[in-house]
Amino acid sequence: MANVNPQIPTANVIDLFCGVGGLSKGLADAGLNVVAGFDSDADCRYAFERNNLATFYLQDVHLLEEQIVADLFPKSRYRVLSGCAPCQPFSRYGRSAENRGSKWSLLQDFGRVAVGVRPEIVTMENVPEVTLHPVFDEFVVMLEAAGYSVAHSILYGPEYGVPQGRKRLVLLASRIGDIELPVPTHTESTFPTVRTALSELRPINAGEMDRDDSLHRSCKLSTVNLKRIKASKPGGTWRDWPRSLRAKCHRSEKGATYPAVYGRMEWDAPSPTITTQFFGYGNGRFGHPDQDRAISLREGALLQSFPSDYEFVAPGENVSPQRIGKLIGNAVPVKLGEAIGAAILKHLAEPNESKK
Repeated sequence: MANVNPQIPTANVIDLFCGVGGLSKGLADAGLNVVAGFDSDADCRYAFERNNLATFYLQDVHLLEEQIVADLFPKSRYRVLSGCAPCQPFSRYGRSAENRGSKWSLLQDFGRVAVGVRPEIVTMENVPEVTLHPVFDEFVVMLEAAGYSVAHSILYGPEYGVPQGRKRLVLLASRIGDIELPVPTHTESTFPTVRTALSELRPINAGEMDRDDSLHRSCKLSTVNLKRIKASKPGGTWRDWPRSLRAKCHRSEKGATYPAVYGRMEWDAPSPTITTQFFGYGNGRFGHPDQDRAISLREGALLQSFPSDYEFVAPGENVSPQRIGKLIGNAVPVKLGEAIGAAILKHLAEPNESKK
């Protein structure tokens, strides 16, 4: 959708930790004008610029000077600074010593840039676990001390049109008045599902690629994993298999408590959370509902609510599942970004004495 309300001046966006542009695409779909994105991963450049018509800057936010960001904003009444600091240090999967330390400081750097630039609106998306860490409280205090009204909560993806059961922390902060979080657009009876996202794609086998879409490709399966997926039920677990097919680790008392791997998705339910390893059948419940394979790269992107024509690699470029899977899994779901953008525009349109 586009911003057609003539009462709202242009709101320009700069996206920190922009990745391939999931959040930027959503904000643009809501009607905001995305100017630029910053990220330290050069693999994100093509997708971000190709799909968002904005400039990508290869830059570590830890080294980013506030004035550089301030100078990139066009002259307008409203400026929005958005971002999703890398979530691995905060997630339950990434609390190793390797992920702690300097990476946690990226959220502090986001706050440093926000306070230095003082845009009218700041928005951040991250894993729910970020709220358990002192650095998040420090981030909120930093914004409030700079005059921002801050709202944040855990949002559930299907309530905003994302066809996966993803929960994310969303924060909105405003210097021009109290701001409200996005209002859900879907109820349980209207949640988008795996079927609504994937049913129109051409069937492929494990190890095959759609001739018309280099991203609609599925990884090969070993002989034993092909037997396992054929024995798997939609929504079930490896416990449905004959004992002879179960991995040795799952036969142990400890392994028996971890059923959320080697599973098939269900057609008429949202998918599980799409991770950076979603293309691997054994990495979660990433089996196709009825085809004997893991979901393809394109299917992972669709479950992240990217448009079906979103380009992640240049024409003719080699498609690496590990590389593209990482880019897709790390992205902010586009529909969640659109909901955030709609909330920002609603806020800017509301009467408020401080805006006059």
